[in-house]
Amino acid sequence: MGDRPVRYEVSEGGDGLGQAEVVRALYGEIYADPPQSKGPAEVAAFAADWPRRVSAPGFRLVVARDESGQPVGMTFGHGLSADTRWWSGLRDEVPGGFTTEWPGRTFAIIELMVRADRRRHGIATALHERLLAERTEDRVTLLVRPGGPAQAAYLRWGYETAGRLQPFPDAPVYDAMVRPGQG
Repeated sequence: MGDRPVRYEVSEGGDGLGQAEVVRALYGEIYADPPQSKGPAEVAAFAADWPRRVSAPGFRLVVARDESGQPVGMTFGHGLSADTRWWSGLRDEVPGGFTTEWPGRTFAIIELMVRADRRRHGIATALHERLLAERTEDRVTLLVRPGGPAQAAYLRWGYETAGRLQPFPDAPVYDAMVRPGQG
Protein backbone atom coordinates (compact mmCIF):
# COMPACT_ATOMS: atom_id res chain seq x y z
CA MET A 1 0.00 0.00 0.00
CA GLY A 2 1.56 3.30 -1.06
CA ASP A 3 1.69 6.35 1.14
CA ARG A 4 -1.27 8.65 0.67
CA PRO A 5 -1.07 12.39 1.30
CA VAL A 6 -1.76 13.61 4.82
CA ARG A 7 -2.15 17.17 6.01
CA TYR A 8 -1.78 18.31 9.60
CA GLU A 9 -3.85 20.94 11.41
CA VAL A 10 -2.58 22.52 14.62
CA SER A 11 -4.91 24.07 17.20
CA GLU A 12 -3.72 25.81 20.33
CA GLY A 13 -5.55 26.88 23.46
CA GLY A 14 -9.27 27.52 23.10
CA ASP A 15 -9.12 26.84 19.35
CA GLY A 16 -9.15 23.16 20.30
CA LEU A 17 -12.79 23.44 21.43
CA GLY A 18 -13.84 23.55 17.78
CA GLN A 19 -12.23 20.14 17.24
CA ALA A 20 -14.17 18.40 20.03
CA GLU A 21 -16.29 16.20 17.76
CA VAL A 22 -13.31 15.17 15.60
CA VAL A 23 -11.32 14.23 18.69
CA ARG A 24 -14.25 12.35 20.26
CA ALA A 25 -14.90 10.36 17.07
CA LEU A 26 -11.24 9.38 16.65
CA TYR A 27 -10.93 8.44 20.32
CA GLY A 28 -14.08 6.32 20.16
CA GLU A 29 -13.04 4.53 16.96
CA ILE A 30 -9.37 3.94 17.71
CA TYR A 31 -9.81 2.94 21.34
CA ALA A 32 -12.81 0.66 20.77
CA ASP A 33 -10.54 -2.35 20.27
CA PRO A 34 -8.22 -4.05 22.78
CA PRO A 35 -6.13 -3.31 24.66
CA GLN A 36 -8.03 -0.07 25.39
CA SER A 37 -11.58 -1.38 24.73
CA LYS A 38 -13.25 1.95 25.53
CA GLY A 39 -17.03 1.77 25.60
CA PRO A 40 -19.62 4.51 25.05
CA ALA A 41 -19.52 5.67 28.70
CA GLU A 42 -15.73 6.09 28.61
CA VAL A 43 -15.88 7.95 25.30
CA ALA A 44 -18.59 10.23 26.72
CA ALA A 45 -16.47 10.91 29.82
CA PHE A 46 -13.48 11.72 27.61
CA ALA A 47 -15.61 14.13 25.55
CA ALA A 48 -17.03 15.78 28.68
CA ASP A 49 -13.47 16.40 29.91
CA TRP A 50 -12.38 18.04 26.64
CA PRO A 51 -13.03 21.67 27.72
CA ARG A 52 -10.83 21.17 30.79
CA ARG A 53 -8.03 19.75 28.65
CA VAL A 54 -8.25 22.59 26.15
CA SER A 55 -7.98 25.16 28.97
CA ALA A 56 -4.76 23.62 30.35
CA PRO A 57 -1.60 25.75 30.03
CA GLY A 58 0.13 25.35 26.68
CA PHE A 59 -2.60 23.12 25.21
CA ARG A 60 -1.83 21.97 21.66
CA LEU A 61 -3.73 19.59 19.34
CA VAL A 62 -2.59 18.21 15.99
CA VAL A 63 -5.06 16.41 13.72
CA ALA A 64 -3.94 14.41 10.68
CA ARG A 65 -6.35 14.33 7.74
CA ASP A 66 -6.26 12.25 4.57
CA GLU A 67 -6.64 13.55 1.03
CA SER A 68 -10.45 13.63 1.40
CA GLY A 69 -10.27 15.59 4.64
CA GLN A 70 -11.16 12.69 6.91
CA PRO A 71 -9.28 12.58 10.22
CA VAL A 72 -6.87 9.64 10.44
CA GLY A 73 -5.02 10.48 13.64
CA MET A 74 -4.43 13.03 16.34
CA THR A 75 -2.29 13.95 19.29
CA PHE A 76 -2.61 16.51 22.04
CA GLY A 77 -0.90 17.62 25.18
CA HIS A 78 -0.26 20.52 27.52
CA GLY A 79 2.11 21.84 30.13
CA LEU A 80 2.03 20.51 33.65
CA SER A 81 1.22 23.03 36.37
CA ALA A 82 2.75 23.18 39.85
CA ASP A 83 -0.38 21.58 41.32
CA THR A 84 -0.55 18.73 38.80
CA ARG A 85 -1.54 15.23 39.86
CA TRP A 86 0.33 13.78 36.86
CA TRP A 87 2.94 12.04 39.02
CA SER A 88 0.42 10.72 41.59
CA GLY A 89 0.45 6.95 41.60
CA LEU A 90 4.15 6.68 40.74
CA ARG A 91 5.18 3.24 42.00
CA ASP A 92 8.93 3.54 41.64
CA GLU A 93 11.44 5.73 43.36
CA VAL A 94 12.72 8.65 41.33
CA PRO A 95 15.41 11.25 42.06
CA GLY A 96 14.52 14.04 44.47
CA GLY A 97 12.64 16.88 42.80
CA PHE A 98 11.72 14.76 39.78
CA THR A 99 7.97 15.19 40.34
CA THR A 100 8.14 18.90 41.19
CA GLU A 101 6.62 21.00 38.43
CA TRP A 102 6.82 24.68 37.54
CA PRO A 103 5.81 26.65 34.45
CA GLY A 104 7.97 25.60 31.52
CA ARG A 105 9.32 22.42 33.07
CA THR A 106 7.24 19.61 31.53
CA PHE A 107 4.98 19.16 28.51
CA ALA A 108 2.71 16.09 28.83
CA ILE A 109 1.53 14.19 25.77
CA ILE A 110 -1.96 13.04 26.71
CA GLU A 111 -2.91 11.09 23.58
CA LEU A 112 -1.25 10.07 20.32
CA MET A 113 -3.33 7.85 18.05
CA VAL A 114 -3.64 6.80 14.42
CA ARG A 115 -6.42 4.80 12.78
CA ALA A 116 -5.45 1.14 12.30
CA ASP A 117 -5.56 1.29 8.49
CA ARG A 118 -3.10 4.21 8.45
CA ARG A 119 -0.49 2.91 10.90
CA ARG A 120 3.09 2.22 9.86
CA HIS A 121 3.15 5.10 7.37
CA GLY A 122 4.95 7.71 9.49
CA ILE A 123 1.81 9.53 10.61
CA ALA A 124 2.47 9.02 14.33
CA THR A 125 6.02 10.32 13.91
CA ALA A 126 4.77 13.38 12.03
CA LEU A 127 2.04 14.02 14.63
CA HIS A 128 4.62 13.78 17.43
CA GLU A 129 7.02 16.15 15.68
CA ARG A 130 4.31 18.72 15.00
CA LEU A 131 2.97 18.52 18.54
CA LEU A 132 6.40 19.31 19.97
CA ALA A 133 7.45 21.86 17.34
CA GLU A 134 8.43 25.14 18.97
CA ARG A 135 7.77 23.79 22.50
CA THR A 136 10.15 25.29 25.02
CA GLU A 137 9.64 23.04 28.05
CA ASP A 138 12.66 21.37 29.65
CA ARG A 139 11.22 17.88 29.21
CA VAL A 140 8.35 15.90 27.70
CA THR A 141 6.47 13.09 29.41
CA LEU A 142 3.79 10.55 28.51
CA LEU A 143 2.25 7.36 29.83
CA VAL A 144 2.29 4.15 27.78
CA ARG A 145 1.27 0.54 28.22
CA PRO A 146 4.49 -1.42 28.70
CA GLY A 147 5.87 -3.61 25.94
CA GLY A 148 3.72 -2.57 23.00
CA PRO A 149 4.56 -1.04 19.63
CA ALA A 150 3.84 2.48 20.93
CA GLN A 151 6.49 2.09 23.59
CA ALA A 152 9.00 0.90 20.99
CA ALA A 153 8.31 4.07 18.97
CA TYR A 154 8.79 6.28 22.03
CA LEU A 155 12.11 4.60 22.78
CA ARG A 156 13.23 5.32 19.18
CA TRP A 157 12.17 8.95 19.69
CA GLY A 158 14.46 9.33 22.70
CA TYR A 159 12.16 8.64 25.64
CA GLU A 160 13.32 6.69 28.68
CA THR A 161 11.19 4.95 31.27
CA ALA A 162 11.16 6.89 34.54
CA GLY A 163 9.02 4.39 36.44
CA ARG A 164 5.70 2.63 36.63
CA LEU A 165 2.65 4.79 37.29
CA GLN A 166 -0.98 3.98 38.05
CA PRO A 167 -2.86 7.29 37.65
CA PHE A 168 -5.91 6.19 39.66
CA PRO A 169 -6.85 3.02 41.58
CA ASP A 170 -8.69 1.11 38.83
CA ALA A 171 -6.41 2.25 35.99
CA PRO A 172 -3.82 0.03 34.35
CA VAL A 173 -0.19 0.45 35.37
CA TYR A 174 1.67 2.43 32.71
CA ASP A 175 5.30 3.22 32.11
CA ALA A 176 5.91 6.92 32.66
CA MET A 177 8.38 7.97 29.98
CA VAL A 178 10.41 11.18 29.82
CA ARG A 179 12.77 12.78 27.35
CA PRO A 180 14.50 16.15 27.20
CA GLY A 181 12.48 18.93 25.63
CA GLN A 182 13.51 20.89 22.58
CA GLY A 183 13.73 24.22 24.40
